[in-house]
Amino acid sequence: MFSRRRFMKALSLAGCSQLFNSKNRSALAAILPPAETASDDLTQYVNIRIGTGGHGHTYPGASVPFGAVQLSPDTYTKGWDWCSGYYESDASLMGFSHTHLSGTGCGDMLDVLLIPNVSEVKWIPGTRENPSEGYRAPFSHADERMEPGYYAVPLKDRGIHAELTASERTGLHRYTFPANSASHFILDFAHSYDDPPNPVSDATLEIVGNDTITGGRTVHSWANGRRIYFAAQFSKPFASAQLQQDDVLLAAGTNSAMGKRLKAALCYSTNDSEQILVRVGISGVSVANALKNLQSEMPGWDFEATRTAARAAWQRELSRIRIETTDVTQRTIFYSSLYHMMLAPTLFDDVNGEYCGMDGQTHQLAPGEHNYSTYSLWDTFRALHPSYTLFQPDRVPSLVNCLISMAEQSPAGMPVWPLQGKETGTMTGYHSAAVMAEACVKNFQGIDWERAYKVMRKRNMIDDYRGLGYYRAMGYIPADKVDESVSKTLEYDYDDWACSHVADRVGAQDDANIQRQRSKNYRHLFDSKTQFIRAKMSDGSWAEPFDPIDMGHTDAYRDYTESNAWQTTFGIMHDVKGYMEMWGGREPFVNKLDELFTVPSTLPKNAPPDIAGMVGQYAHGNEPSHHIAYLYVYAGQPWKTQWRVNSLLLTEYHNDPDGLAGNEDCGQMSAWYVMSALGLYAVDPVSGNYVLTSPLFDKATLTVTGGNKLVIETKRPSPNAIYIHTVTINGKKSNKLWISHSEIAQGGHIVFELSTEPNKHLGTAPELAPPSLTA
Repeated sequence: MFSRRRFMKALSLAGCSQLFNSKNRSALAAILPPAETASDDLTQYVNIRIGTGGHGHTYPGASVPFGAVQLSPDTYTKGWDWCSGYYESDASLMGFSHTHLSGTGCGDMLDVLLIPNVSEVKWIPGTRENPSEGYRAPFSHADERMEPGYYAVPLKDRGIHAELTASERTGLHRYTFPANSASHFILDFAHSYDDPPNPVSDATLEIVGNDTITGGRTVHSWANGRRIYFAAQFSKPFASAQLQQDDVLLAAGTNSAMGKRLKAALCYSTNDSEQILVRVGISGVSVANALKNLQSEMPGWDFEATRTAARAAWQRELSRIRIETTDVTQRTIFYSSLYHMMLAPTLFDDVNGEYCGMDGQTHQLAPGEHNYSTYSLWDTFRALHPSYTLFQPDRVPSLVNCLISMAEQSPAGMPVWPLQGKETGTMTGYHSAAVMAEACVKNFQGIDWERAYKVMRKRNMIDDYRGLGYYRAMGYIPADKVDESVSKTLEYDYDDWACSHVADRVGAQDDANIQRQRSKNYRHLFDSKTQFIRAKMSDGSWAEPFDPIDMGHTDAYRDYTESNAWQTTFGIMHDVKGYMEMWGGREPFVNKLDELFTVPSTLPKNAPPDIAGMVGQYAHGNEPSHHIAYLYVYAGQPWKTQWRVNSLLLTEYHNDPDGLAGNEDCGQMSAWYVMSALGLYAVDPVSGNYVLTSPLFDKATLTVTGGNKLVIETKRPSPNAIYIHTVTINGKKSNKLWISHSEIAQGGHIVFELSTEPNKHLGTAPELAPPSLTA
C-alpha cells in the first residue's frame, strides 16, 4: 500500500460550470439567481489563504466548484508541505500550472506550467535561493489577490502583472507586459511534482500555426502512469517560437518534439501595458478533446466575463448554506471551509462525454452523468460525503455511479484513492463502499444497486486484498503477517457494515448476516486488561512490547495507520453500544474517553506529522479522531460532546494561512468544521443518522433536496451558553440528541435552546442513544 507515511519516508530518503458565448450568456443569466447585493456576496467571506501554511497543503489559485482545472502558482515541487505545489513561506514562484491537489498528504499533478518573462530566455527554473538564475519570479504574498475563481500577482522583477481565472475544463490567463522587444513565455512541460524525480516518461509538444501549442504526457508519480493532454491558444500570434527537447534546443522552425523533458519559448515584442491572454483546455483523453473543451467552454477572450462566471458559480454553491452570525472571524472560517469542500472530487471528463477510465480506455458517459477524480475516500467518507447528501444532493448519484464504474473498470477493483484514471492505493480500507452504502440507506435514486453490490461483494467476500483473507478466516489481521493490522481490521469492520446495507437492498440476506457478524471483529483486538485496541499475533498472543502512544510494536510492522492505540481504541463508529458492553458499561468507557483528552500529548519520534492538532492524545489534525468527541452522546454524557466540540471549533481552526490542524484532505478537515458548526455530525455515515451538538451560529439555512429549506435556529441567552437545554424538531420537542437523514432531507426546522449549564437529563437514557449495530 502506498500510504502517506511511506510517501513522507520516501521524501526524507530523497532529501462557472461552463462559460457560454455572448449569444447564450443571456440564456444562462435567465436560469441563475438575480444579481445579489454586495452584502449578500458570500465569496467575500472566503479566505483562500487558509491552509496554504502549516500542514494544510492547499493551493491559492483559480478554480470553479468541482472543476477539472485548478490554475494556480507553483513555488516548489518537492517536500511534504509542497504537495499542492505552493507554500506560504516561499518568496518566488516557478509559474502557473493547471492541475493541483487540495490538502493531500501526497503530491502529484502541476501540469502545463506557463511563466511570462522579458529579456533573456532562461530554460531552467532556478532555485528558491537564487531565482534569477532561471525563469523563477520573486513575488510578495502581500501583493497576491485571491478570490474564488480568480488569482492575481505582480511579477515586479519583470514588470508583468499576472491574472488567472477558470471554467470547468479550461484556464484563462491574462498578462500585462511592459514595453520590451524580448517578451516571452516559457511553457515547461517537464515541470511536475518531483517524487520520484523526473516522473515524466514520455511527452509530445506541437506548435500549431502561430498562436497555438498542444501536447500530452505520461506521468509516473503518485498516480503512476496517468495521461494528461492540453491545448493552449494565445491571443497574439508568436513573433517566433522555439522548442527544447531533453535539454537540447531544436532548430528554428521545428514545430514538434518528443521526449521526456519538453519545453517551448514563445516570443513577442510588446508595447507598454499590452495584454496577452492565454486560454488552455485540458483532457485525460486526447489533444483533440482538450481543443473541444477549449472551444466549448472558452470560445472568446473575455477575461472579465470568465472571472464573473466563475465567481457566480461559487456564489451559487456557497449560497446553499446561509448562516447568520455577528462573529466575522467564524463566518470567514465557515465559508472558507465550505469553499474547500467543493475543490474535490474534481471533474475528469470532456464536453463530449468521453473520459479516460480506470482501465486506461476511453469511455462514453450517459447523458447527464459525469466522471470524477480525486476521491480521498479514507478521509472524506466521514464528513464530506455525508454533507453532500444534505447540501449537494443532486451531485450524489453521479459521484456514486462514478465509483461503481471505477470499480468495474479498475484492475485494482473497488476505488481506494483514485486520481486521474489511476488507483493510487493510498490508505487502508475500501471506503468507496461506505460512500455507496450511505447513498443506498438515504435512498438516492438513479443508482443501480445490483451493479454496485456486485463490485462491493467481490472485494468484500472474494478478494485476497491487504489482509482480507486473514480477516475473514481468523476474525482479525495478525500483526506478524500484515502491517497496520489493527487499523485494517477496524476499517474492514466498517466496510463490512457498509456492504451489509447494500446486500439488504438487493436481497442478499445471507451475505448481510455474515457481514454484520463479521463487522464485530474489533472484539478480537480489545484487551480488557489494558483497555486498548491492540495488535494480536497469528498465534493469538498480544503483540509486545506495547505502549499506547507508539505506532506499533516494531518500526518495521506498524500496527496502526497514522494513529496509535489511543485514537484507534475509539475507532468503532458503527457499534458503539456493543463496544461499550465490552468495557463493562458506559462509565468505564467515559472514564477512558475523558483520559484520551487529558493525558500528555507525547508522541514517539517515528510518529508521522499527520498526527497533529493534539488535545491529550486526541489528534484533530488527522481523520481517525474526527468522530471521537461525539461518542459521549452514545455514553449518556452528551454535555461533554457539546463542550468539547465547541472547544475544537474555536481552537483548531483559524483565519490565517496556518489555520488548519492538519492536511485539508480534499475537504474533510473543513467538512468537520462545517457540519459541527451546524450542529449535525454523522458519526456513522452508513446509518443515515446525525448526532446533534450545539450549533456555532444563530441561524443556518440549508438548501436541500428539491430546493427545500432546512433551518437550524439557535437561541442562546449569552455567548457562554454552549450546552443544549432543549431541541425542537419540526415543532416537536425531542428527548434524543440524534436525528435521521429522512427527517431533514426534504427540509425542516430545528431549534436549539442553549444554556450556560448542561442539561444532564436530555438524551442521556440508554434507549435514547443514537442507533448502533447492537440495538
